[in-house]
Amino acid sequence: MVRVDRVEWIYIPEALTAAQALSAGEVDSWENVPNDSKAALARDRNLTIRSWPGSIGAVRFNHLHPPFDNIKMRQAVLAVADQRDYLYAMAGDQQNWRTCFSFYACDMAEADEHDGEALSGPRDYEKAKGLIMEAGYKGQRIVVLDPVDIPQCHAEALVTNELLMRLGFNVELATAEWGTIIKRSNVREPIGQGGWSISNFTFSYYEAINPATNKFLRAGGVAGASPGWPIDEKIEALRAAWFEATDDAKRRDLAAQIQQRAFEFVPYIPTGQLVINRAFRKNLAGVIDAPIAFLWNIEKRQ
Repeated sequence: MVRVDRVEWIYIPEALTAAQALSAGEVDSWENVPNDSKAALARDRNLTIRSWPGSIGAVRFNHLHPPFDNIKMRQAVLAVADQRDYLYAMAGDQQNWRTCFSFYACDMAEADEHDGEALSGPRDYEKAKGLIMEAGYKGQRIVVLDPVDIPQCHAEALVTNELLMRLGFNVELATAEWGTIIKRSNVREPIGQGGWSISNFTFSYYEAINPATNKFLRAGGVAGASPGWPIDEKIEALRAAWFEATDDAKRRDLAAQIQQRAFEFVPYIPTGQLVINRAFRKNLAGVIDAPIAFLWNIEKRQ
């Protein structure tokens, strides 16, 4: 039910400015509150804070162009990526995150961490360097997209940048606001024509419940996958079989096979699961508990 005449979305990139606007009553709600702002807002008697284990971090490769069109290059990054490094940077205190060594959201039906040893095991720089040598990396420039105005994704990008530098890659951190990052992430041309190599982002955990909802597991290339455009016939065949399966046991088995192949093929790297916070003024009634901001049913009281 609609209970207000108008809703205005206001873009405030600076966290401190957004917090001050909320406390002053200049805005009524803040959709994505960084964890380092949460404690101060919680002390304000006029505000309510709600939290959900709502986002999954991801490092996504561009599969169309060198160097990450080479599977060994993607496997090299997977060999050294540490979810704990990412999650500490993105969410701080451990109560704000959990490791999730799976391509599915943890605590969900399909979230078996089988084959997750590729992420949970000891990080292996020697293995990574061997894979890089086998891939024949020649020092090509690697562009890492860095959405500076989204704190969690910005922190994720910085960890990725440091990790790649430790591997000896020629890295350029492309820092910009989210709108610019989105536009660039849809560019299919090579780096010299405005393209990119790695994007850093988060997506809602309910998008990774199973192979149907996790669009980032799709591997149909430019015609059937999200930006990054991975192409893998094995994953696509297993996803098709999952949709055709008529019983839960068969679907669980196929979901596990998809995950096993994903850890081999590396369409992207899951960087863990983190808590998302929302803050709103207490004169808002009817706010729906959900991992995304539903605007219906809200009533603003004087």
